[in-house]
Amino acid sequence: MMVLDIQMLVGLLLYLVLSPFTSQALNDFGAAMRNPALRYWAVEHVSLMLAAVVLVHAGRVLARTARTPQSQRTRRIVCYTLATVAMMAATPWPGMANGRPLFRLP
Repeated sequence: MMVLDIQMLVGLLLYLVLSPFTSQALNDFGAAMRNPALRYWAVEHVSLMLAAVVLVHAGRVLARTARTPQSQRTRRIVCYTLATVAMMAATPWPGMANGRPLFRLP
């Protein structure tokens, strides 16, 4: 979970400070909503990744409050699976409209 939190902080730094897509989208948000590529980076990617982080934290809290080890395991599996699905859906895979290469070789 700590690695996911660090990844979220790095992602927020990229999103809010370093990303040219985000700065362009935040300058004119209405136009960004009409452009599918800008909308993906400004809204869809961020919201799904944030939802994944929330699901991981919720799974941890729900597992702590469970009464039996079986219910702890079930709650973790459900929340972590949903978080993984959200992360996979928000990843810009190669071949998708907003896809990025997995490895950038010089």
